[in-house]
Amino acid sequence: MIYHLSGSDGVFDINGTSGCITVTTYPTLLRKELYEIKVKASEIGLNDQLQAYAVTTVTVRVVDLNNHPPTFYGENGPQNKFEVTMHEHPPAGEILRGFKITVNDSDQGANAKFKLRLVGPSRVLRVVPQTVLNEAQVTIIVEDAAGIDYEKGPTLSFKLLAVEIDTPERFSATADIVINLKDTNDNVPKFTSEYYIGRIPENSPGGSSVVFHIHPSSGLITTQPWTSLDAEVRSKYNFYIKAEDSEGKYSLAEVFITVLDMNDHPPEFNEDLLEKTMIIGAPVKVEAVDEDAESPNNVIEYSIMTADPDNAFEINTDTGEIMLKPFIKSMEIVQNITKEKECRWSLVVQARDRGSPSFSTTAVVNIDITEATPLKGPMAAFLLRSRDNPMKALGMVIGIISVLVGVTVFISTAIYMRNAKSNRIAPVRRIIKRRPKDQQPWTFRMPIIKFSNPADKFLIDNPELGLQQSNGSPRPKPPPPSAPCLPPPPPSNTRISEWQRAVPTISGALVSRGSKKAKSSRRKEGNISSALVSELKLKLEQKINENNQGYY
Repeated sequence: MIYHLSGSDGVFDINGTSGCITVTTYPTLLRKELYEIKVKASEIGLNDQLQAYAVTTVTVRVVDLNNHPPTFYGENGPQNKFEVTMHEHPPAGEILRGFKITVNDSDQGANAKFKLRLVGPSRVLRVVPQTVLNEAQVTIIVEDAAGIDYEKGPTLSFKLLAVEIDTPERFSATADIVINLKDTNDNVPKFTSEYYIGRIPENSPGGSSVVFHIHPSSGLITTQPWTSLDAEVRSKYNFYIKAEDSEGKYSLAEVFITVLDMNDHPPEFNEDLLEKTMIIGAPVKVEAVDEDAESPNNVIEYSIMTADPDNAFEINTDTGEIMLKPFIKSMEIVQNITKEKECRWSLVVQARDRGSPSFSTTAVVNIDITEATPLKGPMAAFLLRSRDNPMKALGMVIGIISVLVGVTVFISTAIYMRNAKSNRIAPVRRIIKRRPKDQQPWTFRMPIIKFSNPADKFLIDNPELGLQQSNGSPRPKPPPPSAPCLPPPPPSNTRISEWQRAVPTISGALVSRGSKKAKSSRRKEGNISSALVSELKLKLEQKINENNQGYY
């Protein structure tokens, strides 16, 4: 018999005599899990002629042995290190496009299933996809932008792992992921401290490391060449310094400078010759001043250099108080020590500071020795001190006089203001009594003269005379008109009835009726009628005023 094979796509071959089927290529190149091939078996007769035959289908199932681990590939083939350069602080969710990574497992089925993960700084990057079957393109995405910071480190390193999931062998692969960061100007310049403290001796030459000038690159602070520092004038300086980058971002820091005092001033007395008066048993004080700013340069110690007589005085080294020796308790002892009647002794006092180097000065002190006076108390002490310092006493007296003058001026001003206020003229006030409502108005009646013609009220007896006067001839003065009789005055009691308080009135009417002669006579006698009315009105007003005087 002879065997033939068909439908194998060149992957399988069969032995024509034995019928053995073999694989013609590497098993790793098999891309199918299932192959179906047809096998034909034929009989060979005489003369090698084929006679009867039979055909069958052979199914070949390819079983993967998981003999391939996952593998990472780059642009040029398998690769186990990938590197990229990028700027710091990319936005979250951005894909790192500099990487071109492919992962592959040549096994089939479950043997080709694996997981991907990144090992490195937590939650900075993540990988996609996380589960792969056979092959996938690897993508790395930014998850935490703050972690990609050049100031924390110029390089980030991760491990990319591919590990099989459901295989006993658990094959895996590893690739190094390296990210080189570029710095961006995302930070303002920052000083190492919020403030700086410096100290420098006074009288330092210009250019010493302290205030007034700063080097723009090194940050070294120096004095200006013409600077002269003096702790006695100013011992503290403070200012702000600024650090700024090329984009204008800056920060500030405060600098405190202390000028250290140098012992460059000796102690000084007010005068080289001091006059003092000493009461036996009481001290006198000398005082020197040192203009240095700090101790011990301005701390003064006092001592007696020489004294006449010797061994009669002692001095407090701290306060400068000079006292007689304890055994000198009276003027008799003083007289025994010296033969002079005035008891005027002198000594040389030295004032020395405690600085380094130390400076000193001296003064001659003349002391008048006396006993306690009967005058005691603050006044006696003041008088004794005034002998040593008369200008101080004069200033105190002037101050007392100034206070007294000020008090006197204040009191005088207060008295003047009070008197001026009390002598002010007040406005006149009148009490007006209100009239009761129930009183009747006071009236009086005049007898009415009746005329047949209303115009006859104002006619004169001699019309011819009036005519002559109107023609320009001198007019004689008319006689005063006779007023009607007034009513009797009201009673003199204080309570006056309502009818007595009423203002009397006169009413009348002039009717322009009559002849032309009457009208002419009325015009001629206008002055007479006006005089009559005015006189009557005046008398009525006087009467009313007399009656109303009792109400005010």
